[in-house]
Amino acid sequence: MGKTLFEKIWERHVVKTIDGGPSVLYIDKHFIHEVTSPQAFNGLNKRGIKVFRPQQVVATADHNVPTLNQHLPIQEELSRRQVEALHKNCAEHGIELYGLGHRYQGIVHVIGPELGITQPGMTIVCGDSHTSTHGAFGSIAFGIGTSEVEMVMATQCLMQSMPKLMRINIEGKLKPGVVSKDIVLYILSKITASGATGYAVEFAGSAIRELSMEARMTICNMSIEMGARCGMIAPDVTTINYIKGREFAPKGEEWNEQLKYWKSLFTDSDAVFDKEITLVAEDIEPMITYGTNPGMGIGVSGHVPALNEVEENEKVSFQKSINYMGLQAGAPIKGQKVDYVFIGSCTNSRIEDLRMVASFVKGKQKASDVEVWVVPGSKQVEKQAKEEGIDRVFEEAGFLLRQPGCSACLGMNEDKIPAGKYCISTSNRNFEGRQGPNARTFLASPLTAALAAITGKVGDVREYYHENVEM
Repeated sequence: MGKTLFEKIWERHVVKTIDGGPSVLYIDKHFIHEVTSPQAFNGLNKRGIKVFRPQQVVATADHNVPTLNQHLPIQEELSRRQVEALHKNCAEHGIELYGLGHRYQGIVHVIGPELGITQPGMTIVCGDSHTSTHGAFGSIAFGIGTSEVEMVMATQCLMQSMPKLMRINIEGKLKPGVVSKDIVLYILSKITASGATGYAVEFAGSAIRELSMEARMTICNMSIEMGARCGMIAPDVTTINYIKGREFAPKGEEWNEQLKYWKSLFTDSDAVFDKEITLVAEDIEPMITYGTNPGMGIGVSGHVPALNEVEENEKVSFQKSINYMGLQAGAPIKGQKVDYVFIGSCTNSRIEDLRMVASFVKGKQKASDVEVWVVPGSKQVEKQAKEEGIDRVFEEAGFLLRQPGCSACLGMNEDKIPAGKYCISTSNRNFEGRQGPNARTFLASPLTAALAAITGKVGDVREYYHENVEM
């Protein structure tokens, strides 16, 4: 019997399997940031040991950093202390740090791929659930807890049980105005926010193969929102062309050797998954969430479910959710007022996302009563946006291009959405209070967010946009 992509990588990295228990898995790359690393470093220091392989650890500051005036001291005390601790710990343990002001600083799941650190066939971990992003390159990548961060620092290994395996196929061709964020929100609306719990998910099918690498990262990023342990896509020529020539990509003979390995990373035709789902790309329209988990999504032409459309055991939580959102069961989502637009996060803050938004808003003006924050995912993205004149397009449209960081994805820094206000966001989570206490979040694609910025309300980009943008 053949093997899946996941099985091939997993078996290559197993150091030892405990009878009737988990495996000791070797970890190729460990990304860290300021939020989940301090406790792990403290644990090492208490035991008097050093990071085992610091050259395999990459650090950056992203969650707690301000996205304005980064040259000034961080004002919020806890954030400042966490960033200072990251600097101190990395210096003591010989870890490369891309801190504020460094040309490679940015969101951890943006800088890994753009620098060529993320590569096919790797095992990658980080104390952050959206580490699944890196699976777009054909790697096993997943988030870990603080105690596990310490374990990897100390041993470069991790105790893990092999998950069940699922494949989600998207077959066909996307319609104009439908992009990768819509694909993943559509999947979530079909299988729910717990539909992949306990699985490693491989995304496949003709629609997936047509996507750019940055679009694939968006899908794998949100695999965790289905409850999956990780998400992945088999590497192909698109993957290889993206990696080649990047700062830390293999060079010369090492490149040739790695290429041989990467070309072996695919699911065999006779491999078996524990579960398989196939969806049709043409059925997908621009998507938006209406509730308080990412699985509560609908097409923009649709309506908030009526109470009789909700399963009996879900009615109480459904009602609580739409009460929090201030929405009416059965009401159309199109035309819903928006106060803030956030374009950023590890889901949609890459250069292709910014290009997509700029191409849509060029020559237009934002609605006067909407505040728009565009936050690049890294200093590299920020630099490229300025070189391409994207910053000027945003400025003329009344958008504010800020500095790199996680920003309004989560209420852990200064960029919070005020209580009761509606934000259409390109981020990955719409939980209660996620973007600030009592903030209300609609998740959507960069195109749908851009339209809301211009009109001040939820709309259907297909009425304004007539090109097929593959994101």
